[in-house]
Amino acid sequence: MELAFAGWSGILILLMYGAIMLGVGVATYWKNRNVHESLDEYYLGGRGLGVMVLFFTFFATQYSGNTVIGYPPTAYRMGYEYLVSVPYFILIIMVYLLFAPRMYLMGKKYKLLTPVDWIEKRFKSKPVSILAAILMLYALGNYLLEQFVAIGQGVAGLTGGTIPYQVGVVFFIVIMLIYGWLGGMRSVAYTDTMQGIALLFGVFMLLIGSIIYFGGLPNAADYMQAYSPEKLGVPDGPGAVNWFSLLVLVGIGAAVYPHAIQRIFSAKSEKTLKKSFTQMAWMPFLTAGVVFIVGIIGIAAFPDLSTAESEKLVGMLASAIANQHVIFYWAMVLLFGGVIAAIVSTADSVLLTFSSIVSNDLYGRYINPKASENKKILVGKLVGVAAVVLLVIIAWFPPATLYQIFVLKFELLIQVAPAIILGLYWNRLHPKAVFTGMLVGTVLASFMTFANITPLGIFSGLWGLLVNLLICVIGSLFMSVSVAEKEEADQVVGM
Repeated sequence: MELAFAGWSGILILLMYGAIMLGVGVATYWKNRNVHESLDEYYLGGRGLGVMVLFFTFFATQYSGNTVIGYPPTAYRMGYEYLVSVPYFILIIMVYLLFAPRMYLMGKKYKLLTPVDWIEKRFKSKPVSILAAILMLYALGNYLLEQFVAIGQGVAGLTGGTIPYQVGVVFFIVIMLIYGWLGGMRSVAYTDTMQGIALLFGVFMLLIGSIIYFGGLPNAADYMQAYSPEKLGVPDGPGAVNWFSLLVLVGIGAAVYPHAIQRIFSAKSEKTLKKSFTQMAWMPFLTAGVVFIVGIIGIAAFPDLSTAESEKLVGMLASAIANQHVIFYWAMVLLFGGVIAAIVSTADSVLLTFSSIVSNDLYGRYINPKASENKKILVGKLVGVAAVVLLVIIAWFPPATLYQIFVLKFELLIQVAPAIILGLYWNRLHPKAVFTGMLVGTVLASFMTFANITPLGIFSGLWGLLVNLLICVIGSLFMSVSVAEKEEADQVVGM
């Protein structure tokens, strides 16, 4: 089969989308030249993102390269059990609605820049803030690694190997660093809008083409009935418990993504934020649901793929469909660029938040409190570049599938949820109890993860979170709070 994006056509598509992203960065830089002098402007877009831009930047945050490139292969390997991927995103939105409006008000009132800013303001505890920052940086680094692997696999799959995995990784990381360095949050948000529109159109055309040329779900069901009946079934009791635990792990973990919380701070108003979430409510079905179906169709379209081969399923489907008709060719071109742009812009938003935690919460607060905002931004950028170089070395030969990388980061990130969410509503939450709970939960989740211990099929991060919550609540109830501390907590929480 002649590959649709082989040779110079694939390279030209890469160059075109790279040029567009660079153009966004340069245009944003010239329009907002003070971006390098203001933390608010560089990291939060001046706290002025409107409904459409905010919606698409939330969309890009939640539906990253892992969704489009990683979810169909997982559905291919697991079958209908992976239908749980759709409720992931529904639960994420539910958790957002639990705390996002109140978090926005706190961010506006206290000029918060990062989620660590909120934790520092709420608990006035250096140990709590530093531990939370470390956990967030770990999760962000893990997420960046996931995006780098997705870039390489996306480019290699969509070009049929014409552009090697490593070349795709390096090329787009260089693009990402340049336009992110120039434009900050505004560059990321505008690029998110561009890629979101292309991605949605391309994904639906991929689904339509898969149904037309590979027979759709009925054909896939017939094939599975004959050759892989286990992929048609629902999980047994232990499997259902594992389903539910992963649902909770992802739902809470993704809602407390540091870069997602920064987008809450970036909203122009509370009304803007709520409108964006209202629109996001439809996206689990229109995005995660669609790519799940694509993965199921792939079972019959490309049977008996190995795990490594299945990781390139989306590229294989796109190339096959593009060869059938000129309309689908250009639709897959749009999908090709949208997927890569989505991955790159997601990676850039993660890197931006990584840099902000380093520059504002570690360097600016504890190492050099007298540093100018310009210097803080520069330090954050340089540390971010160093982290990218290290992660590129790791991504050169990816250590796990995208699904495994995706799950790993939540085990530890979820341990900051009590401090972030419970701290918004309960003024008696004690700093010492929060620190102890977060530390014990992290150690327990890490030990269980490395020892591969999952009692009752429940993920280690949830066991850590359970112990974490118990320590936070019981410890806070028994620890004495001074009158001054209580008054200050009342003032911050607003109770």
